[in-house]
Amino acid sequence: MTLVVVGASLAGLRAVESARRTGYRGRIVLIGAEEHLPYDRPPLSKAFLDADGPGEVTPFHSETVLRDELGVELMLGAPAESLDTGAREVTVAGAPVRYDALVIATGATARRLPGARTLRTAEDAVAVRAALDDGARTVVIGAGFIGSEVASAARKRGLPVTIVEASAVPLARAVGEVAGAELAGLHRAAGTELRLATEVTGVADGVRLSTGEVLPADLVVAGIGAVPATGWLEGSGLTLHERDRGVVCDATLSAGPPGVYAAGDVAHVANPLFDGEPMRPEHWTNAAEQGAAAARHALDPASARALEAVPYFWSDWYGHRIQFVGTPRADEVVSAGGVTLYRRGDRIVGALTVDRPREIMKYRRRVAARAEWGEALAFAGAA
Repeated sequence: MTLVVVGASLAGLRAVESARRTGYRGRIVLIGAEEHLPYDRPPLSKAFLDADGPGEVTPFHSETVLRDELGVELMLGAPAESLDTGAREVTVAGAPVRYDALVIATGATARRLPGARTLRTAEDAVAVRAALDDGARTVVIGAGFIGSEVASAARKRGLPVTIVEASAVPLARAVGEVAGAELAGLHRAAGTELRLATEVTGVADGVRLSTGEVLPADLVVAGIGAVPATGWLEGSGLTLHERDRGVVCDATLSAGPPGVYAAGDVAHVANPLFDGEPMRPEHWTNAAEQGAAAARHALDPASARALEAVPYFWSDWYGHRIQFVGTPRADEVVSAGGVTLYRRGDRIVGALTVDRPREIMKYRRRVAARAEWGEALAFAGAA
C-alpha cells in the first residue's frame, strides 16, 4: 500500500507523522514544490523579521529523520502537475506516482501585486528582512495578520511604515468589524500610519493611492491574501470551490473520490460544530490537526469521523498577543475589557482576546461545548 502526500507543508508533515504514529508501515511518498524540507511558516512574519532573529529558516526534521526514521520517500523541488482519481495517480515532472491513499496538502499561494513583495516562503522572508536591515521605508498593502506583523517588525526597528487597506475596517472578515476597529488602534498607538478605505493604483516610484497620494517606499509588501494551490487539480473531477478553487471536503476531510482527502489551507471543510459551515482557516493549528486526521482517514476510511475542531490562531503586534477562537460569523458581537465575544443563536461561537493568554483556551472549551451565551458573558464579566 502507498500513501502519497502532496504538499511538503505543516499539514503534509503532520499527515506523515500521523500515519507512522498509528502503526502504518507501508510506503509514504512526500511531494513538495519547494526544494526545502518542510519548515514552519508562521515565524517567517514574526521572529524571523527581527533584527536579532534566527539566521536561517530551519526545517521541522532533518532529511535523515524523514528518510530513515519516518521512512519517507522525498520528491522535492517539483510540483504535482495533475491528478487522475480513476488510475489513482499523481503526475510529477511528467511521471506518474501511484497511490492507494492520498492526502492533498498543497496549501495556498500569496496573491501578487506587480512591484510588491509577498511573504509566504523562506526566500520571501529573507528578502523582506534584508530590506528592513537596510532601514527601508515600508508600505504594507493589506491590513491582515501577515501585513500587520510586517508593520510591527518595521516599527520595532523604529522604521516608518504605512498600511494601506481597501476596507474601511481592518480584518473585518477575519474577526468582524467591532474587533477590527479595536485592533486598528494598536497600529495607531505604535505609530503605524493607516490609509483605510483606500486602494492602490500602482507600485512604481512609490505607492500610488486612489486618493491621489503617493507614498515613498523602499520596501512594499503585499499582504492581500492567498489562494489555494489547486491549479494541478483542474479537470481531476474533484469539487473545487467556486470562489477560490479550494478543495471542497465533507466533515471527515474526504474530497469525494475513494482514498482522497485534503487538509490545511487548501481545503474547505464542513464543520458540524458550526452548523456545517464550510471553513478554510489559514492557520497553523488547523493545518496540524487536519493533516493528522486526513492521514488516519485516508488509511482507514471505515473509521473516519467528522471533525468538530474549534479554529484557533494567534498573532503578535507591537508587543501585544492577539488570540482568536471559533468563527466571527455571528448574530451579535460584544466587546469589553480586552475580550470580544461572538454569539450565534443562544451560544458562544467565538472569542478574541488581547494580552489575555491564560483565558483564550477557556473560551475555546466553551465554544467546543456549545456553552450558553449568558454563561460566556458572565465569565467575561460583561453580563
